Amino acid sequence: MPVTSGRDVDVLVIGGGQAGLAAGFYLNRLRRDEASGRSGPAPTFAILDANAEPGGAWQYYWNSLELFSPAAYSSLPGYQMPAWQGEGNPSADHVANYLRTYESRYDLPVHRPVRVEAVRMGEGGGYVVDTDHGRWTSRVVINATGSWNTPDIPRLPGSDGFTGQQLHTTGYRGPESYAGRNVVVVGGGNSGAQIAADLVPTAHVTWVTRTPPRYLPDDVDGRALFDIATRRVKALAAGEPGTGGVASLGDIVAVPAVRKARDAGLLDARPMFARLLPGGVQEEDGGKLDADVIIWCTGFRPDLQHLQPLGLTLRNGVPATDAQLPAQSVDSPGLFFLGYGDWCGPASATLIGVGATARDAVAAAAGLPVR
Repeated sequence: MPVTSGRDVDVLVIGGGQAGLAAGFYLNRLRRDEASGRSGPAPTFAILDANAEPGGAWQYYWNSLELFSPAAYSSLPGYQMPAWQGEGNPSADHVANYLRTYESRYDLPVHRPVRVEAVRMGEGGGYVVDTDHGRWTSRVVINATGSWNTPDIPRLPGSDGFTGQQLHTTGYRGPESYAGRNVVVVGGGNSGAQIAADLVPTAHVTWVTRTPPRYLPDDVDGRALFDIATRRVKALAAGEPGTGGVASLGDIVAVPAVRKARDAGLLDARPMFARLLPGGVQEEDGGKLDADVIIWCTGFRPDLQHLQPLGLTLRNGVPATDAQLPAQSVDSPGLFFLGYGDWCGPASATLIGVGATARDAVAAAAGLPVR
């Protein structure tokens, strides 16, 4: 959809990845209900996406990345992901293509590339949204920008003196350019394990984690993680202790490639090093490891800098949200968050999990009862 210079809508969705598209699906369904006479006026809406092409962050992932679950359990609301014909679970490219089809299938009003620079309260209520393509105004903002553009890279002693290559997960595309090189992969989560497993056949890999790797049971996939996260969030909202959640089981989903490398003894992690040296790293005990490349698989922060003018209350480092409707801001009831993790909805950072939170956020935005 071509970029316009500005517009006033009821609901403005910021972000056109999986979370933004899920919100668009439910907003679009209200529009279809209105056209069929099944409901009253539907809110007007638009989706702003900073990417030049559809597909969300999935279009930037490394080639061998695969989902935690089969396609049948990795779908957004309304349209099931097509079956994956390769080995294992669907690839990142498969997901990106699915999101492109999803956006087109529902003719969602996505405007791109549009980068949101600041969100402010309007003088008469609602929100004023400044972008690099003009100003928008809306009654409601659904923020679904994800975290891909805000990688979290720690600063360690010696970082500036390291003479090799440093990159984050966001810069990794595949093992081809690292063949025969000494690569240190930092991070004990899924990205660290998958990238280390991807590299071990061709590079000299040292996998470094702050704590010993914790694998989830081999039979746990994305569907099980969603169920566990949902039960925990519902229990906490009801004031019940609930369970320990996903984190109590482990940190790493043993997808086939990771399981194969682990079982072959190729994923033996070393403790986190103390500092960087010009040609490597120095461990806590004084030992040294050669390194041509350091890949930081150290996570992300929510991409929320454009919301700073709102002065939101932070809770555990993220905007405080309502206990009963985790997607809704406690400071600004017309502001909703989608797709960042359990703090804004059970498993909302996953394809299978974001739909329920998007449904509730859209219902609240439209003034309808929340399930």
